[in-house]
Amino acid sequence: MAQDAPLTRMERFALRFGELANEDPRGKWLQTKFLRGISYVWVRAAIANRMFVDGLEHLMDLRPEAGVMLVANHRSFFDQYCMLLGCYMGPVPWAKRLFFPVRSNFFYDQPLGVVINAAIAGGAMYPPIYRQAERRQLNDDALDKMVEILKHRGNVLGMHPEGTRGKGPDPYVLLPAQPGVGKVALLGKPTVIPAFIHGLGNDIVKDVRMNFTSEARGDHAVMTVFGPPINYDDFMAEKPRPTLYKKTADRFMAEIRKLSERERELRRDLSAGRITQDDQRWLGNRPVGKLYAFEGRE
Repeated sequence: MAQDAPLTRMERFALRFGELANEDPRGKWLQTKFLRGISYVWVRAAIANRMFVDGLEHLMDLRPEAGVMLVANHRSFFDQYCMLLGCYMGPVPWAKRLFFPVRSNFFYDQPLGVVINAAIAGGAMYPPIYRQAERRQLNDDALDKMVEILKHRGNVLGMHPEGTRGKGPDPYVLLPAQPGVGKVALLGKPTVIPAFIHGLGNDIVKDVRMNFTSEARGDHAVMTVFGPPINYDDFMAEKPRPTLYKKTADRFMAEIRKLSERERELRRDLSAGRITQDDQRWLGNRPVGKLYAFEGRE
């Protein structure tokens, strides 16, 4: 692998672990077994009672010919993890292998980060994105890997167009889109699905505790709204260039903003009692169903 700056011993170890867990077919098979058999089970047990999912049925009817990119807002460390494991990996038959690109800081340069990546995600937080300008070649390699991931049916790549977590007081004020997600989409040509999630925090113990309170399906509800696939064919017909990457990312972000308005409406309905406790959009009311990845179909 070409690189402009040397990696530390810890970074080399973490990167090698990520490669084995995601690029080696045996490693990815083991990772998927772990995510399905352990992570999926505990995430549902820990959060499903709070999760209200709108638009999931539309996704169940999709039959993507290649990989899928999920683009979502970024408010909590755990938002996409809960969305993909809690919603996708049960009822959606085309979501077989998960990939979560992350910044290298912590997850690829600290021992605890490597442990968390392994213990929580089975190493699926991959590939790493480096902040340092002198490691541009590593980021180019990561982009190439993401594009390759999206060429294969059954792969799901979770990305945040904002590039970093929104930390402001209003969860509905989203950060500007970064061009990287647009570049990956235009080169990889995946089905792109937007989502908006609100209700999770960054204290995992507190979030799990809320799942078992009387307000789990009230003020503590975690609402996720999935939208239909985003049409960006007009951009794919143009010559790829930085300004086009930004325009593509902005379109993705605009769809996420639309879903945030839908989430506001749903939360108003919940407060007014128009969403009942037996509504099948509560993830806890849905059967676990088949774990499709075990079947190994392409």
